[in-house]
Amino acid sequence: MFGRKKKQKLAEEDILDENELLEDGAANGEDEDLEDEDLEDEVEQDDADGVDEDDDEELDEDAVDEQDGEDDDDTDVDHDLREDGPFDITEVDLEADEIERLDFGALILTPFDDMQMQLQVDQSTGQVQSALVMAGQSAIEVALFAAPARTSMVSDVIDEMAAAATEAGGESGVHDGPFGPEIRRMIPVQTEEGEAYHVSRTWFAQGPRWLLRGVLMGEAAQTGEAELEGDGELLFEFFCNVVVKRGDEPMVPGDLIPMELPPELAAQQQEA
Repeated sequence: MFGRKKKQKLAEEDILDENELLEDGAANGEDEDLEDEDLEDEVEQDDADGVDEDDDEELDEDAVDEQDGEDDDDTDVDHDLREDGPFDITEVDLEADEIERLDFGALILTPFDDMQMQLQVDQSTGQVQSALVMAGQSAIEVALFAAPARTSMVSDVIDEMAAAATEAGGESGVHDGPFGPEIRRMIPVQTEEGEAYHVSRTWFAQGPRWLLRGVLMGEAAQTGEAELEGDGELLFEFFCNVVVKRGDEPMVPGDLIPMELPPELAAQQQEA
């Protein structure tokens, strides 16, 4: 795929026409029905917890990092966990190939064949908070947060998510994941048919002053196996190919970094 400035190239993926990525309601923040209705419940559940961008009391305001983002020898962020992605914009050369990508400002996404996407939009601000990408009966929601330059915040976020699962009457467990610790959760939810369970696997990839969260849902999250196959493997590769453009502004660790609509999709929204 794209050339790496410090790493070898990735394999190429097939690309889906950008015009086919969004359904009409998605660009307006209105999710349409998925083939598996449980996926919608799962997205709502994971948006309700995880990295808590609204709980400023739990964030150290003095931790706003105004450094240039260069880590020194004292860092405890293991960049080797991102050997195959996700990548920081400084680590890749997007001009090394002719692949068409979707530039959402803070995140650059690489589509794949038959990919469907829905955007989670804050109706009060119009900001894109996350992207839900679907493959068959599986999906992954990606969102970006500010993080410290030299220390990992993954363990703290996992603790918060585990506590939220317990409070909701569910269960959680921490396992070895492809990017370090991952949390798997099973939380009871009410559906039209009665009580069901929202099952998810959450990955965290931390780069220079950013934390990318990927919540895997649907069939791929229910296998219980470390190795992913089929649609799950496809979504894993999608997550690995995400490129982050955090920006230089200082932010409080844990704050959501919003995405922006690509110009062509913003034009479609205005015409709708």
